[in-house]
Formats: sequence, structure tokens, C-alpha cells
Amino acid sequence: MARMIFLHGLESGPRGTKARWLAEHYGATTPKLDTSSVKAALAVARRAVAEVPPDVVVASSFGGAVAVALLAEGVWTGPTVLIAPATRRLGRDDRLPANARVVVLHGSADEVIPLNDSRFLVEGSRADLRIVAGGNHRLNIILKDGTLAGVLSALGVVATRP
Repeated sequence: MARMIFLHGLESGPRGTKARWLAEHYGATTPKLDTSSVKAALAVARRAVAEVPPDVVVASSFGGAVAVALLAEGVWTGPTVLIAPATRRLGRDDRLPANARVVVLHGSADEVIPLNDSRFLVEGSRADLRIVAGGNHRLNIILKDGTLAGVLSALGVVATRP
């Protein structure tokens, strides 16, 4: 079984919809991020990655910005799924490392993070930006329609419970 860490969004946490779904289907662990700042959340995420090195990181919105910072610092270099990452909204202009194994999922109807922010993020990298037609910022549809499961499967991550 692959070890997975989920980095939650600003208004979410370890009991949020995505965190619970990933725990149920993939055995994911979700550290409680300190959302007072990206710097504070980064400290929690660095510890989580160091304590039990994951095989894959999945991150949403605020957590996506944290995951991008981990990738930019080289703290994490493995496969990553970013869901509507809030990198630029949080004042960071990080770009993904050129060879990062990253899939970015972003809704075409995201009312919080502009789609162009994800386009900027992946520019110059081999990351795969997938636009979810009609998807809003929460993107919970990707749990129901098989999009997230398909992306994880393509990264070699097998569900513990389909």
C-alpha cells in the first residue's frame, strides 16, 4: 500500500471531505496544518514528510501552496497531485521544478483561484494541468467522477478500498 499525505485547504482540515475520502480509499494521513501562514503550515508539512516519508502527496488549495513550496525547496520530490493550488493567491510566485512529477487539477469555474494561476505554476515544467470542466474551487466532483482515482492510478497509487 502506498503511503499518502494529504495537505488540506485553508477552510478544511483532517476531517474535511477530501481528507476523509482519501483516508477511506487510500489510507491517507492528513496532518493538521497551522493555517495562520504558509510558513507555519510548511513547518508542519516538513515534519510530516520527514517522519513518515510518503509515496505521494495530494494537496488542495492552501495545502497546494504548501506542497509547491516543499517541491521548490527540494524537501519533497515525489509524485504530487495539486487541486486548485492557491500559490499566487497567497503571495508566492513559486513555479514547479522542471522535472517535478505533478498533476494539477483545476476547475474551469473556480471562483476563488484563477485558472491562469495554475497555468503560470506549470509553465516551464513537465507538470500535467488538467482542467475539470465546470468544476468549482472545492472540486469535490473529482471524488465522485473518478478523476482523482484515475490520476492516482496513473501515478501508480492503488486504492486500498475502491
